[in-house]
Amino acid sequence: MDVFVIKGSKPLRGKVRISGSKNAVLPIMAATLLTSDISEIDNVPNLRDVHTMTKLLTRLGASIDFSKNRLTIDTRRVRTFEAPYELVRTMRASVLVMGPLLARFRKARVSLPGGCAIGARPIDIHLKGFAALGADIKLDGGYVDIRGRHSPKRSVRLPFPSVGATENLMMYAAALPHKTVLRNAAREPEITDLANFLASAGASVRGAGSDTIEIVGSRKLKGSRHSVIPDRIEAGTFAVAAAMTLGDLALTHARADHLESVLDKLEEAGARVDRNADEIRVSANRRTRPITLTTMPYPGFPTDMQAQFMAMMAVGDGTGVITETVFENRFLHAAELTRMGADISLEGRVAVVKGVRRLKGAPVTASDLRASAALVLAGLVAEGKSEVRRVYHIDRGYESMEVKLRSVGADIIRKAE
Repeated sequence: MDVFVIKGSKPLRGKVRISGSKNAVLPIMAATLLTSDISEIDNVPNLRDVHTMTKLLTRLGASIDFSKNRLTIDTRRVRTFEAPYELVRTMRASVLVMGPLLARFRKARVSLPGGCAIGARPIDIHLKGFAALGADIKLDGGYVDIRGRHSPKRSVRLPFPSVGATENLMMYAAALPHKTVLRNAAREPEITDLANFLASAGASVRGAGSDTIEIVGSRKLKGSRHSVIPDRIEAGTFAVAAAMTLGDLALTHARADHLESVLDKLEEAGARVDRNADEIRVSANRRTRPITLTTMPYPGFPTDMQAQFMAMMAVGDGTGVITETVFENRFLHAAELTRMGADISLEGRVAVVKGVRRLKGAPVTASDLRASAALVLAGLVAEGKSEVRRVYHIDRGYESMEVKLRSVGADIIRKAE
């Protein structure tokens, strides 16, 4: 396994180009299964998760070319409807092929998913949504067997605005030749990006970005060309890096309108934030002020930015409080930050973070994607040398993170452990 070796205490200055969104491209890749055609997807980040989804689609029969951040996916020879355990277990987003396979073959067999260790994250909401639209579902030996049948019910109300369930049901509904309504749907920008792809393929989608989405599907969906939105979590991570290192970063190809809750909290903490059409600039000249934040579904503060803000608050001036409402086990990074000298107290889903003037470099181990980003941020401000292990988590969601950090002044290298 590779490790990052970081020597901290250097402010970051310069420009960082934000890559395409991991959380947007994965469902769009799955959605290409709805067609028996060729689709082109631009602004695709070169990530471990993208390669895993590529392997899964290839196993299903697709032909894929990935070069220069463009995916060309030919699904004309897809013949199988089974997503096997050995691929699905490595990435939770693999379960997103369930909706497209069910739409295309009227049946699907998909292994129960794996992914990051940040809570149970069951797929019950997905399955209940399919059942409400008439599907028969059976669990068999770690697999979900699902078959579609006609149902007069064409409206689903989700018990929680699950992003994955919303995406899966949108993709299934895109191939049903009538109107389907999803209520209490997720509102994330990635949902809107998927809706735009489905519309370009021939479906009619209204209301994406709100809690009610109406889809009028088509049996004759076609391949199309689509450019993926910027990754708001990568942009947020670099924005936090600028603030906590007392640096000055211009984040190009970023969307401030996708990051309002994060940027508002950075300003509340004392950072300067300039929002432009295609660029966000973040700078700071003093330790951040204490803040209180609670993770919530979009447009609330994203759970995917909680760990990074904890790292920032760990070297802030005062005591801040974080409440995690989305996942029940997402403070695993707190113990590793404490190894570096952070003062963090946990009680259930609440973390109290007392800022210290300086963290100390230490060997730390990442438990999941966003936790690993938090540990890298902590290493950037720590005194001495830090080693972040299990950086394959970073590779799942950040394109060339160490290269981008080096380009703006960080002392960070990747080496084999």
